[in-house]
Amino acid sequence: MSQDWMVILQKQSQLIAVMKTNETTEQYGLILNQQDAELILQERSHALREQRRVEFGSGIAEKIIYEFCNSSYINQSNYVETIVRLQDIFYLYKNEMHDEITDDELLHLMKEQFENLCFGDLEYLEGTCLENFAEAVRAGYDGYMDTEGYGEYDRFDPVKRWDYNLYLETLKELCWR
Repeated sequence: MSQDWMVILQKQSQLIAVMKTNETTEQYGLILNQQDAELILQERSHALREQRRVEFGSGIAEKIIYEFCNSSYINQSNYVETIVRLQDIFYLYKNEMHDEITDDELLHLMKEQFENLCFGDLEYLEGTCLENFAEAVRAGYDGYMDTEGYGEYDRFDPVKRWDYNLYLETLKELCWR
């Protein structure tokens, strides 16, 4: 009986914490109702079981919400679905990186790639960006510790990207000829 009471109390505490994120996310047009918050927490439990992880405390849902709430690619219509998917990706790559990377480092890396390289494409984030980075971490790379996960992916990106400043320099050179 006391275990049931403690589980209920923990779930209620987690629900309140996720609902409290509305105070911040509302300015970005993102609001969770109680049913949405319950779904996020239910899917969190499912992801933890699927990845064979145990988590204590409030969990990663709040941190994901706070990290991604100002994203250019998240709106009210895809908000809950995106948060659920980001949780799945987060737990998968915590395992893939053998817990070498902190939660905050992984979240910073995920957000930066989601915004600047994936342009909101969760499949590309999961299947390419994080996979490449996880491979480097498993091989011993630890440079992310100095940067807290910011600006790290460029070191491992096999695709050379568009460089706006280089483009302008080249354009100026061509125009002055």
